Amino acid sequence: MAIKQLSDEQIQNWTLEQKDRWWLENVWRGDMPQLTARAAVTGMLLGGILSLTNLYVGAKTGWTLGVGITSVILAFGMFKILSGLGMAREFTVLENNCMQSIATAAGYMTGPLISSLAAYMMVTDTIIPMVTTVVWITSLSLLGVLFAFPLKRRFINDEQHPFPEGRAAGIVMDALHSGDPGEGLRKAKLLTVAAGLSALVKLLTSHDLLQRLKLGVLAMPEYLDSWIYRFWSPRLAGTELRELTVRLDTDIVMFGAGGLMGIRTGVSLMIGAVVNYCILVPWMIQRGDIEGALVDGVMQYGFRRVTVWGLWGGVAMMTTASLYAFFARPQILVSAFRGLFRRAGREERSDVLRDIELPMRVFVIGIPVIGAIVVALAHRFFGVAVWQGVIAIPLIFIFTLIAVNSTALTSITPIGALGKLTQLTYGVIAPRNITTNIATAGITAEVASNASNLLMDIKPGYMLGAKPRQQAIGHVLGIFAGALAAVPVYYLVFLKDGPQRMITDASPMPSAAIWKAVAELLTQGISNLEVSARWTALAAAVLGLALEALRFATKGRFWLSGVGIGLAAVIPFNTCLAMFLGSLFFWLAERRWSDPEANWHKILVKNQEPICAGLIAGGALMGISAMLETVYGLQAWLLIMACAATVAYFLYLQSVGGALKTAVAPAGIASLQFAWTAARTREIIADWSARGVRDRAVRSLWWDFGFILVYSVTLAILGKIAAEMLVPEPSLASWGVWGLFLAGVQFAALCDILENCLHLRFLYRQPPQEDFWPALASHCARAKFASLICLGFAVAVCWAVGLVLPR
Repeated sequence: MAIKQLSDEQIQNWTLEQKDRWWLENVWRGDMPQLTARAAVTGMLLGGILSLTNLYVGAKTGWTLGVGITSVILAFGMFKILSGLGMAREFTVLENNCMQSIATAAGYMTGPLISSLAAYMMVTDTIIPMVTTVVWITSLSLLGVLFAFPLKRRFINDEQHPFPEGRAAGIVMDALHSGDPGEGLRKAKLLTVAAGLSALVKLLTSHDLLQRLKLGVLAMPEYLDSWIYRFWSPRLAGTELRELTVRLDTDIVMFGAGGLMGIRTGVSLMIGAVVNYCILVPWMIQRGDIEGALVDGVMQYGFRRVTVWGLWGGVAMMTTASLYAFFARPQILVSAFRGLFRRAGREERSDVLRDIELPMRVFVIGIPVIGAIVVALAHRFFGVAVWQGVIAIPLIFIFTLIAVNSTALTSITPIGALGKLTQLTYGVIAPRNITTNIATAGITAEVASNASNLLMDIKPGYMLGAKPRQQAIGHVLGIFAGALAAVPVYYLVFLKDGPQRMITDASPMPSAAIWKAVAELLTQGISNLEVSARWTALAAAVLGLALEALRFATKGRFWLSGVGIGLAAVIPFNTCLAMFLGSLFFWLAERRWSDPEANWHKILVKNQEPICAGLIAGGALMGISAMLETVYGLQAWLLIMACAATVAYFLYLQSVGGALKTAVAPAGIASLQFAWTAARTREIIADWSARGVRDRAVRSLWWDFGFILVYSVTLAILGKIAAEMLVPEPSLASWGVWGLFLAGVQFAALCDILENCLHLRFLYRQPPQEDFWPALASHCARAKFASLICLGFAVAVCWAVGLVLPR
């Protein structure tokens, strides 16, 4: 069913109490199962695995990848399969939501490992004990949870910020679990088409991958202006536009994110990008305040060199805009505090969500307690003076506001920029103390990151009517799962030769290298920062205050956002442009096709969110897989693609066969597979005929022949990798193991084909009168599933044995 949401007018004019009451009456799902044991276990397992993925990707690129949508699709598909086998009930939408919260929390636990902690170990040339690392990153993450929830009522309940990535996850879950077959199928199809298009574009711009696939002829340029530079180098004040990141790229993921975040933020980003990259940066290059690097006789700049100067103004504007936005409406937080001391007060009686939201006393008690623990750990582990650690706590509050504001509007959390701002602060407070500089920056950046990520997870829960308390508990479970999974692997893989050899060609650790370089620069004091950067920061801070004051004075009707304009200085111009174009496209579509009966209105306007969610999900998943290919090799990438195709095909079959689930056939097509008797088969077919869905059963069976091919290829690749794990050297034994896998796959496929042919015969012709043929079909189904389970078990055994065998 369509997700219910408030209109822009209601968001601007309703009070928080009215919005909470509306949510309780229209969205909240009451006691639907949410934080169940299977949701917790699934989330922790998937999160642990995906945290390892983030660890490798982060070591190579400096980025961590959102795992929410990935985990949602994996868990949904897994429990759909188990449900079809009669081994488990399907996930409820809120179980899936809670699971993604757990998995996402685990996936983001790798952040400190590839940034602040890695930089600290390289600077000090010491390996921090593993237990210390687990305790440290867990404590920071818990403090992030405590800082996040007091902000939830404002950013999600009251101002209804989009949190585009979280919103996309909510839309994906709603489409997968929709109880309205027609509406759900329509949204699922649009989401699938958008995801496929986005994934295809991402694949075609992954040039190295296409070369390894021998498909280089199909490659499309990553930047649409690349051909221009063959004939002419467009410049601005003497600097090539591409060195300023002023380019049009094919980042369709950011185009989708722009569609979700809206035109106001898109315009703000574009204005900030033009001012920063087209006016200020070229001017500063001419002045010599931004230094380039001479490569083959050509002066190069690029985003990393440009942002060393530009980020200070952007961060200053985000800081003042975020603080003004918070203190301009303090009644939300104040009323929550009053509830602590006035048990029968008017505020408590009017708070309709007091039994649903996390109690305020948790934060009032938890923040000082966990904050004190973090300060003590910083002193004990990193030698940070207690008073310097105490100063970091109010900085956390400020930076969390900035991070949450940015994440709420764009899904981009500027942790790198906020870390540098802390490093600048401690460059003044503790000059020439590089360890304190890195450790304190790690505190503020990682706590702000976790707070932002938690609210991103809470957003889909709010959209779907979940219980915030259970999601908070789930997030904490994910924190422990991610720490316990990622830290041991991090030490085994990256620290086996000591911290000085952590950076290699295979794992350049770019984020840690930047943290280390900034610490070495700023520990010499603020005087090392260009004077022009300081004046720009001051002017941007004043402008941020003015913009937010104007927005509040006009009750949100003023378009520009100080946070959006400031954020443009810490992300590349091409990313800002892609997000702006996405927001502009859907804004124009809404005005061009305003008639609700118009076909394009039904596609682009009514289903804007599923389309954007698909663009984000498809491109992101393909991007992740392309990064994994560089780490694990082409064979692993082929396996990932085959698994993705299998899951997507399976989900499509489920959507086609959804209408076949009736009281007579509660498991849909699976009820026919295990009918066993002629009488039972006739009963099911008669029921489908009476309901007018017999043709859908026929279509589902014909489509299943394609699914047989897809899962056979997937299992063949999986078997090949498992055989190489067991017998790594090419030999007759290795080929023999794979041959056994192929035989098992072929047996399962033949059973499936025979079963489908028999069922098509029953549906096309007269239903069976004798029990022999239905029993044969059911035996084929049983043999097929038994073979697939045995193959899965054999793969697991081969992988396990391969891991422990000496090489």
